[in-house]
Amino acid sequence: MPPDHGFARIDQLMDLASGDEKHDPSTRSTLDVLWVLYDRVLRYDTTNPRSEDRDRFLMSKGHGPLALYAILADKGFFGVDELTRFLTWDGILGGHPDRNRVPGIEASTGSLGHGFPMAVGVALALRAKGSDRRVFVLIGDGEANEGSVWETALLAGSLELPQLTAILIDNRSSTRPLGDVAAKFATFGWKASTVEVSDHDAVERALREQDAQRPSLVVGLYTHQS
Repeated sequence: MPPDHGFARIDQLMDLASGDEKHDPSTRSTLDVLWVLYDRVLRYDTTNPRSEDRDRFLMSKGHGPLALYAILADKGFFGVDELTRFLTWDGILGGHPDRNRVPGIEASTGSLGHGFPMAVGVALALRAKGSDRRVFVLIGDGEANEGSVWETALLAGSLELPQLTAILIDNRSSTRPLGDVAAKFATFGWKASTVEVSDHDAVERALREQDAQRPSLVVGLYTHQS
């Protein structure tokens, strides 16, 4: 399947940054889903990143955020030249995303297993406000080795949060076999589906679909192409 218009630019933008090559496989496995989310699904205003009318995206998998930075730059949250200062003292883009420095970042994350429960809190806060805005959170299969991921999945399923969508990128980095993750979340009360991340139309459909009562999980299967 040919890439989306504009998707090829992100690789070029990522090449402007260097210094975190050890996380390159991790960050590239998120690229397809993040691109579809920001290009086709997520509601945001680059001129007012804290607008109450925005959807929220939290990157619980906060290590290796370069793909997200490149997409935010491409969409206009900050200048593309900022990517050349990645991991430098005079730049805003660190090894973990910092909400106080980077426009478009909702939560400062990096410690695995923390961003997912934070997203549940955000969804609860929006529900208390009577807002229909959606909350998306991205976690990794390696991150799913953390017990807090499963505690959060159990809690969110019981709270009935239809505005919450979790995205789990499966790039085979888990140190323990996870089995059928979608089926596991479904037993906790989630609407769950599995897609190949390279199929952008399928990713879009999965991200757009909401259940009337349950939170949603989209498992994105990624196979590294050398």
